Amino acid sequence: MTWSALITLVVGLAAVAFLVAANEPAEIFGLLGAAGWGMLAVIALRPPQILFAALGWAPLIDGPGRPGWAALVRIRWIRDSVNALLPVAQVGGEFVRVRLLVRRGIGTVSATASVAVDLATELAAQFVFAAIGMAVLLRLPHQGQAAAGWAFAATALCGGMALGFLAAQRWGLFRLVERLLPKLAGRAAGRAGMAAGLHEAVLRLHRAPRRLWSSGAAHLASWLLGTLEAWAALRVLGVEAGLAEALVVESMGQLARSLGFMVPGAFGVQEGGFVLACGLFGIPPEQAIAFALIRRVRDVAFALPGLAAWRWAAMADSRAKVASAAAIAARSPPR
Repeated sequence: MTWSALITLVVGLAAVAFLVAANEPAEIFGLLGAAGWGMLAVIALRPPQILFAALGWAPLIDGPGRPGWAALVRIRWIRDSVNALLPVAQVGGEFVRVRLLVRRGIGTVSATASVAVDLATELAAQFVFAAIGMAVLLRLPHQGQAAAGWAFAATALCGGMALGFLAAQRWGLFRLVERLLPKLAGRAAGRAGMAAGLHEAVLRLHRAPRRLWSSGAAHLASWLLGTLEAWAALRVLGVEAGLAEALVVESMGQLARSLGFMVPGAFGVQEGGFVLACGLFGIPPEQAIAFALIRRVRDVAFALPGLAAWRWAAMADSRAKVASAAAIAARSPPR
């Protein structure tokens, strides 16, 4: 873990602690206790989101040996687990899923290109989701015009990021990566050469609009399914909110999380986004913070077994390499 990641993690956790301490901690934890088994309903709504996120990635993977949807769901689950709990910026999981896909027999260039373009289509889908949320907000009675203004500004920023990332991919971002990697790799020339052709692989995906639209549609479905999870979490806390309010709250909270991608787990950033979003509809801070903490409980419930699955896969891969080396050594004639 780098010092910058450690510092941002500490600041994020301190922000969460401050939010709790400044807003009746006893009431917040009392709400969580009263939610009880209702949290299971919230947790149960997470797998469909992971499924559609994996289906959004699938069309972008080239190669006859592309893993089936079950394997892609597992890899996406591990990716989300890394981003949720490990002290790394929220792009650490992308490197993990590249490695896991390579282990499945997909070439490094194809795997990297698929993840890069998938990130772009997912971000574009999130912008559409946020824009839908802002359109719904305009039609609902709400308060806190300053918070609404920040939400519209953040949505515009998300759109600019999505457009910029897509444009950069088409205009040579990964050609630059191909040129810089050999210089950064130094003596590891073999590793540097593994990036050759990355720009062309990305461009091939951009020249297949059906793939891009299919990916974006599946990711948008995943974002929209998060509305049901938000609605369920609000209901178990006793908040009489409809799906429209839940959509606005979810879109703003996830927008805050994405814009705070450099903070491990978006600790503090996501909670602040949810508090501001809930405040638009007069939801007290105590209920808003309890809502944000339920989402953290969901993250932990999925991320811990996800990290265990990742570790198990790494151990199995190591055992396979040792067995293969032993078999080669056994077949080699003695000198």
